[in-house]
Amino acid sequence: MKLRIAFLCLVTIAISLSMVAQDWLPSVNRLMEEGEFKRASSYMKSLPKVVRQADAVKIDSLNQIMTRIRKDFNVTPEQGRKMIQERVPDVTDAQIAAWKAKRQLEVMNIDGREWWFRKAVRNLWLLGDEFSATPERQGDGYRRNHKYFLEAMRCAPDVNGVRDWRKVSITFSLDVDADALPAGETLRVWMPFPFENLRQRNVRFISGNRPVTFSTGSKHHTVYMEAVAQKGKPTHFEYTFSYDVAERHLCQQDILALLKPYDKESETYKTYTASEAPHMILSERIHRLALELVGNETNPVLQASKIYNWISGKFPWAGAREYSTLANIPEYVLLNNHGDCGQVALLYISLVRSLGIPARWESGWMIHPGEVNWHDWAETYFEGVGWVPTDPSFGRGVYDTPMNDYFATGIDAYRMASNEGVGDKLSPPKTFIRSETVDFQPGEVEWRGGNLYYDCWNSHLTVNSITPIR
Repeated sequence: MKLRIAFLCLVTIAISLSMVAQDWLPSVNRLMEEGEFKRASSYMKSLPKVVRQADAVKIDSLNQIMTRIRKDFNVTPEQGRKMIQERVPDVTDAQIAAWKAKRQLEVMNIDGREWWFRKAVRNLWLLGDEFSATPERQGDGYRRNHKYFLEAMRCAPDVNGVRDWRKVSITFSLDVDADALPAGETLRVWMPFPFENLRQRNVRFISGNRPVTFSTGSKHHTVYMEAVAQKGKPTHFEYTFSYDVAERHLCQQDILALLKPYDKESETYKTYTASEAPHMILSERIHRLALELVGNETNPVLQASKIYNWISGKFPWAGAREYSTLANIPEYVLLNNHGDCGQVALLYISLVRSLGIPARWESGWMIHPGEVNWHDWAETYFEGVGWVPTDPSFGRGVYDTPMNDYFATGIDAYRMASNEGVGDKLSPPKTFIRSETVDFQPGEVEWRGGNLYYDCWNSHLTVNSITPIR
């Protein structure tokens, strides 16, 4: 009898632990959504030891996300007001309240206290109705680069609309701060690498300062290196590679002439018209919005063009929160009425997918002269044509130029594409949460003790040369 009672007790405990393991995550997510970070952390600390051990990486990830949100929202209202007063000395409480209500000034309540987004004041000059004439709104980098695009379009394209091939040489480096981890521990580092497609070819690794492993089977194309940390010394990683890259543009009328009905049984169609959690959710709201935007139009090329024009005309660029802290990026764009390049690309992909138009993500670096930076865009699939580049972010502000609608079905040659999708597992696998859980451009770093966030290291892409191929 005693053995039976003991056995039943063990079963009861096991069932209870199993229920805790299944039920704790929604409770923590709800607390985090409400800004109750201290309570969320305490809740996870109070979980049974066996649950904390089994879900250690998940718990670590949630704690890191809260830490990242705190870093993003680290300006007090008093500090923020003082920053605004440097340019608007007589700012009023009513003005600040109005900017908050319009989400032109982004704030969050964390543990009962208001905090401003660290880029909130800088973004205000980009978003506020009163500041349309400020230098920030006039300095359009896309317009400055139009001369390069127009230059490329003078070349004759091939049958795929590809032209103006150039050979690019790039050196990528990443430096981990001294003593970011204990001496003698092994650093694991992933860094971006181009892949071959219609616009990129002849990808060649030239040299590196450490042994290299190339990714396999991941949408994020990477170079992987390891090194042992030394006390008091930063750790340097570096490699050089080359590839050929071209401009690609297809005129809308040419796409319309080649267009065929979609093969809805194909893997391409099924894969790229489906929801892809967490940032490409084909919700009823997304579908209703897409239908409203296209009206009576049924042609997929013209439908996609309408959605592209709406996004590029409606959502101004603003400095973004860390993607890893956002639950659903397209919904965030719709709620806040602004978005950076990746955020509007995800919104575009979600909207056109909801109409049965295949679309996918592509990203890497923009390498325009004087404008080297991370960048994200999309590709849209039209049956009879194939994948066509679409850059909703670069389409902003070009309607009164010769580039009108260019980026709906085209992309310039000044790119280094390294990602074919979002949120994929890295290769070799990464153990802990990535610093960037959606995209991949600056790199990722970890050791056996956890992920190393951006404040422990920095990376740099240097364009050594871009040479026309004759």
